Formats: sequence, C-alpha cells, structure tokens
Amino acid sequence: MAHIYLLDANVFIEAKKRYYAFDLVPGFWDSLIINHQHSIIFSIDKVNNEIKDYGDELSDWVSRSMPSTCFIATNISPIVSFYGDMQRWAILNTQFTSAAKAEFAEERNADCWLVACAKHNDWTLVTEEKLNLSKKNKVLIPNVCKTFGVRYLDTFAMLKELGVKLILDGKK
Repeated sequence: MAHIYLLDANVFIEAKKRYYAFDLVPGFWDSLIINHQHSIIFSIDKVNNEIKDYGDELSDWVSRSMPSTCFIATNISPIVSFYGDMQRWAILNTQFTSAAKAEFAEERNADCWLVACAKHNDWTLVTEEKLNLSKKNKVLIPNVCKTFGVRYLDTFAMLKELGVKLILDGKK
C-alpha cells in the first residue's frame, strides 16, 4: 500500500541543521520536491508559517523552491473537528502539566493540527519526535498519534519507504 506523508516542521529544520545541509546533500531537498510533485509528500499551512518565521536559509528555500501546494490548509471542518477531539483529550489528560497543555493548544503550534490532518486524510505523519508515554512537560506528536490511531515514523524511515537514495555524484 502506498503512503502519503505529512511532514512536521522538525523534518525540515533538523535536516537543515544537522544531517542534510543544503550544500552537502541537495538530493534530500530535491527528493522532497519530486515526491510532492507526485502527491506523496505534503505538510500544512501552520508548518509553513513556523518555517517562514525563522527568516533563514530554510525559509528562503521553502519560499523559493517548495511549491506552495505542499502546504495544505487546515481550516476545513473535518480537520477542525479532529483538532477539537485531540485538544479535549490533552486537556482531560492528568499526565500533562498545565504548561504542556497550553503549548499544545497555542494556535500557532502546528503539532495538533498535523495529527488532525493526518487522521482526517489517513496519511502517515513524519516527525523527529519520539514516543514517550510518560512525558509530562510536552504533548508529543507520537503520543497523540498512538492514541488516535495515526501512523507515524521518522525521516529516515520515510526515505527508506520511498526508496530515496542519496548517491555521491563522483565530483570532487
């Protein structure tokens, strides 16, 4: 079964900062564009906003290279409904601190919107966050995904599933 992948902001941010710098691994960035053009990779409007707020090389790349169609709107009724369900779950969950609940509920925080969008579309959410069911001071994306039956994985697993190969081009 083919999957459609919904990318968290940290997929872009961590890649740029750590292991897929633009000047070292341009093939990673090209693979995101190509897979979006084949309707396999998307993100959401709120992630686009988070990235553009940085005002750095990544935000320039998103504005210049990634088609705007990659970042889908979250203000449709079914996504808003799932968002509400997830917010209620977090608020009623005594495990999380008040600060964690408040951060999860912030309008500009994309996390809950991502899970709601993935749930609505039956897509796979891609994040660098790790499942930690005992975490108290942050509502983690994988914890929400597990609770609401949303498939999630990290960037490396996505690249493997997509068959992406980042091959040295032979130039010095």
